[in-house]
Amino acid sequence: MAAEDEIRLRERLSKLRSLPLLRGARISGELSKLQRQLDRIGAPLDEDEIWRSVKLARHEERPYALDYIDRICDDFVEIHGDRARADDLALVAGLARFEGRTVIVIGQQKGRDIAERTRRNFGMAYPEGYRKAMRAMTLAERHGFPLLTFVDTPGAYPGVAAEQHGQGGAIAASQAIMARLSVPIVSTIIGEGGSGGAIAIALADRVLMQENALYSVISPEGCAAILWRDANEAPKAAAALRPDARHCLELGVIDGIVEEPPGGAHTDHEASARLLARALSAALGDLEGIPGDQLRRRRRERFRRIGVFTEALTPSAAPS
Repeated sequence: MAAEDEIRLRERLSKLRSLPLLRGARISGELSKLQRQLDRIGAPLDEDEIWRSVKLARHEERPYALDYIDRICDDFVEIHGDRARADDLALVAGLARFEGRTVIVIGQQKGRDIAERTRRNFGMAYPEGYRKAMRAMTLAERHGFPLLTFVDTPGAYPGVAAEQHGQGGAIAASQAIMARLSVPIVSTIIGEGGSGGAIAIALADRVLMQENALYSVISPEGCAAILWRDANEAPKAAAALRPDARHCLELGVIDGIVEEPPGGAHTDHEASARLLARALSAALGDLEGIPGDQLRRRRRERFRRIGVFTEALTPSAAPS
């Protein structure tokens, strides 16, 4: 898979280099981005590096959704409540201005201290949170605003109350709405991208991932507990899952990696925000002007391709 990815990226590089430079084109930036991705694919990662990314994704000083929204957006106006039951503080949503354009922003928020983490349920949303996100998505569609989402959650809250309130249905409905939107959607995994809680707000035209984020169907600890009945085997599980950005790019789960400052995003929030804003601007620029029905078709095709594979027939299994 890595070899095929490298070939595909090199073909894109070759095509871009052959294009004449046009005023306002982002060719040079795209060339640089593809070259960086090639460099990442070419450099092998060992188990320790994968586990290091897992720990950095969970670093308590890492920027959260509101840290980025405050730095890259202007005039953020948060909306509250799901218009049915409650306001889930694990998920924030609202309108904002990004580089002069009105956008809808949605993000999971973990909280800095114990009091805020408890109030925000460590970024694990109840169904009410996803219904609030759907309110924001409907606003985006009604007014033609691009949608930016920031994913950072261990997963949707797995408690009994959440299941009683329709957790699975809310996650599915959120994905269904995103699949139908006719506005550009850019999602970024900024920390932990865990299971259905992450994909509920990440069914996008462009899925980006910060350099030290993780994106997986299950946490390494959860995987280790199932396979080895020992959560202490989490580093081994992480090596098998490969939830880091480099491997997610190889697998085609994401479209690009957003660089972080040396040492990780937690070392410099301002620099991290600038790098993220640059990546979001480029992604929105790529999607600008594409008709809504085409966006929907491409988005659905993109996610249907994930996980599809073929097996080569052995001589004994080949049809006669």
